[in-house]
Amino acid sequence: MQVFKFGGATIKDAQAVERMGMILERCHDPLVIVISAMGKTTNALEKVVASYMSGKIPESLDTLKSIQEYHTEIASELTADKNDVLFGEIDNIFAGLQNRLHTLPPASYNEEYDQIVSWGEILSTLIVSHYLNHRGIINQWIDARQILKTDSNFREGRIDWDISSRLVIGKIDFTRSSLFITQGFIGSTVNNLSTTLGREGSDYTAAVLAYILNADSVTVWKDVPGVLNADPKWFDSTVRLEKISYLDAIELTYYGTSVIHPKTIQPLKNKNIPLYVKSFLNPDEPGTVIGRDDYERLIPSFIFKMDQVLIHIHPPDYSFIAEENLEIIFNCFAGYGLKINLMQNSAVSFDVCVNNDQSRIPSVIKELEKHFRVRFTNGLELITIRYYDHETIDRVLVNKDLLLTQRTKTTIQMVVKDLG
Repeated sequence: MQVFKFGGATIKDAQAVERMGMILERCHDPLVIVISAMGKTTNALEKVVASYMSGKIPESLDTLKSIQEYHTEIASELTADKNDVLFGEIDNIFAGLQNRLHTLPPASYNEEYDQIVSWGEILSTLIVSHYLNHRGIINQWIDARQILKTDSNFREGRIDWDISSRLVIGKIDFTRSSLFITQGFIGSTVNNLSTTLGREGSDYTAAVLAYILNADSVTVWKDVPGVLNADPKWFDSTVRLEKISYLDAIELTYYGTSVIHPKTIQPLKNKNIPLYVKSFLNPDEPGTVIGRDDYERLIPSFIFKMDQVLIHIHPPDYSFIAEENLEIIFNCFAGYGLKINLMQNSAVSFDVCVNNDQSRIPSVIKELEKHFRVRFTNGLELITIRYYDHETIDRVLVNKDLLLTQRTKTTIQMVVKDLG
């Protein structure tokens, strides 16, 4: 059996969903399909949460209405019968969300985030499942929250492998159906509170299911021809990588390449399950295969993280940065769930580069200021080059002010400011 994962761009409109159906008609193996939220729905639902939690209820309701109209329009284009039960299901979901937004916001931002944002994947899979059944591609829809159990670390839920394995094997039975459709990115606690697995976590969901079900392969369908050596948004003359080792894939995802979610590789490597990254626009093209570790060294690969913040941490009395200082710093970042993209220390300072997450950074800085002098610089860019050389470094530093550098034998990271 195989696991297919379709991202938001591959189901962003009715035409994209129809193309997905064409791809599925070509595959005759038992399949589990993992689907993300449609288009930019997750971003829109994040805006709903932000408005709601800040007390801007009318704004959150307006955004929610736009999301409902977007999904209803796609469903209408895919379903000729306007009395189809699907439209009632969509209306019920949004009625529940509207009722939620009329209540007082809870104290926990992250918990409420998961309760609202998780509906994006539920909506997309309901629409796709209904459409495929009407098309004759018979499938069984499964709520991922019923089979993937996590801890209560909201927005970064950690899979409970023992419980989830039993539930997945019990629900996904290929003697009952050859095609199952479920959601990426989401799970639930043992108390059935929705959780999410980290931004772009649908890839990870596919890997978890592949591991539990002993899949032959995982295919991630994207709107790109495979894994490229750089993001076309930030870099011209990109090159498709034909083959990548598990190790290189882990390194690239760790540093932030947007094609594969960072946690995806490990479950696949543990069972030697190959991962294919293919174009849903041109499904006959080879794409990229990620697998065994004896592939040749890659050409230089570039990863660009924009809108970065460099936080400078100093002891108040110019004493050394010692182990007890590092414990306080790391506990602070972990406690607020703020990921560190790069860190570097000297005798009397500790620098940290993070995404500009305004829901977390102010709290982190406030906590750190109880113990340290703290400065921060925003509007920065983090550039990572895997398999770098002098030419590639010079190429990305044009019109940039280099603030911080860190390098190993194979990888260099640079925090830079655009000189305009």
